[in-house]
Amino acid sequence: MDTPYIRIEDTGILVPLRDDITTIGRGHGVDVRLDDPSVSRLHAEIIRRGPYIYIADLGLSRHGTRVNGRPVARKVLDDGDVLSFGSARCKIEGIPTEELAAETELRRAAAPELTRRELDVLISLCRPALSDDAFVTPATAREIAVDLVVTEAAVKQHLLRLYQKFRVPEGPNRRPRLANEVIALGLVRPLADHGSGQVQHAHGVPEQPLLDGVQRSAQ
Repeated sequence: MDTPYIRIEDTGILVPLRDDITTIGRGHGVDVRLDDPSVSRLHAEIIRRGPYIYIADLGLSRHGTRVNGRPVARKVLDDGDVLSFGSARCKIEGIPTEELAAETELRRAAAPELTRRELDVLISLCRPALSDDAFVTPATAREIAVDLVVTEAAVKQHLLRLYQKFRVPEGPNRRPRLANEVIALGLVRPLADHGSGQVQHAHGVPEQPLLDGVQRSAQ
């Protein structure tokens, strides 16, 4: 097949992506129909914009959408990514490698300017979602405050500014949406050894977990 496509795991059926929007769900009339009760009638969309392909969860399902095991609201896709809609699994294939390099450059160009403390907050926010543990939701404001040894009120102020910088609209799941955007842009990503609890930012500098009562000094 000479165009990007989805492979449905249970049946092995291949469904080519449309040139604009490919709909996914359990209902009749969608492009990729998944006969699974955990899938919403209209669950998600895969959108093509020129050479770029990303998935958007429509927020209509209790079970959500995951890419490679991690919950997403919106994420640029790479060739071979495993997509989970509820308990139904698919795989995206056929994205040319030269387009993947272009996607990386697009993400870097879209990243807003961040202060050192804002980056600290994002690293702490995303650390749970970048681990191999069962708990894959982003950290709460209270957990970030404990991690950074600051007040919860200060963390909430930083989060409000970050929502504005990353254009995350008001509404439910605002923290997960911010974390998804940050990870998709490549600003925070896991090190090879997930078990170490480390993550790194886009400049490749490892971020060690904070020790008791000690704040990380600015670099």
